Amino acid sequence: MKQVLVLGGSGFLGGHVCEKLVRAGYQVSVATRKAVHARAVMHLPGLTVLECNIHDEAALGRAMVGMDAVINLVAILHGSPAAFTHVHQDLPEKIAKACLAQHVQHLVHLSALGVQSHRPEAAPSHYLRSKGLGEALLADTLGLGARPSAHPSCGLTLLRPSVIFGVNDKFLNVFARLQAVFPVMPLACAQARFQPVWVEDVASAVLKSLAQGLAQAPSLRVYELAGPHVYTLRQLVQFAARCSGINHGRGRPVLGLPLWVGRLQVMALKLMPGEPLMSADNLASMQTDNVVQGEYPGLATLGIQASALEAIGPQYLGSQAATKGLLGLRHRHR
Repeated sequence: MKQVLVLGGSGFLGGHVCEKLVRAGYQVSVATRKAVHARAVMHLPGLTVLECNIHDEAALGRAMVGMDAVINLVAILHGSPAAFTHVHQDLPEKIAKACLAQHVQHLVHLSALGVQSHRPEAAPSHYLRSKGLGEALLADTLGLGARPSAHPSCGLTLLRPSVIFGVNDKFLNVFARLQAVFPVMPLACAQARFQPVWVEDVASAVLKSLAQGLAQAPSLRVYELAGPHVYTLRQLVQFAARCSGINHGRGRPVLGLPLWVGRLQVMALKLMPGEPLMSADNLASMQTDNVVQGEYPGLATLGIQASALEAIGPQYLGSQAATKGLLGLRHRHR
């Protein structure tokens, strides 16, 4: 039985990944700073929760002892430039070094659509720049980058998803809740383009790429993960409202804002308690379309049929219920 360590297993995507790994027969360990953070997955049969500060290199190395593979799902959407560097660059480099030291066979790393492989430093936002530079650090450390090792010992799969939707997502659900409160939706970057991908499809891609990596010689593979259709941000906001029955299914009027007004809006949102709904860095990221470019293979290459937003969204946006199955919605219409 293959041993797999999941970093970020307590998050939105992590729960779906852990369930699929357990169902597939892997022995799964989830590393988290506090066990209570992993309460959503700790009931899965055979899954072990490890209390571990993954940013501590010694602790990370101990967590990888005996592991055949590692899956890194850790990421942030908001933060300072230093925070993005800490999570998206420093941590991946530590993970790669630990993988080599502990003779891990394969590493699956969740990146992001919009990352620029050849010039990651030229990306428009701290988020995309740090994600791209993190990819480069992983590949170089594992001997799979610009100066490849003659005999690399650990393979690497980079998965680049578009925005991920599904039960309890922090994307479409947020737009639905906002429109339940406000009579008008002021929206910066309303024409930004996205190609949303279902969380179950991304989790399946993790599972498939893991099996592929463990079965083949160590190498670097990159996949772009996206749904079958492209939408503007305005269309996605309107879709969330329709599915949620806001204003009898009509939703709220969407008021597109110039970028400079959007920046003022972001400054106002900073004053609100909790994690910001939107940041200046998010606006910068949306200057680049979040759609596949065709440079790398996608879900179809992994044998996965991309699910349409129209088939899945109404199932959870309409009821807001996430009580079916082990971790949430598991119904799929084809």
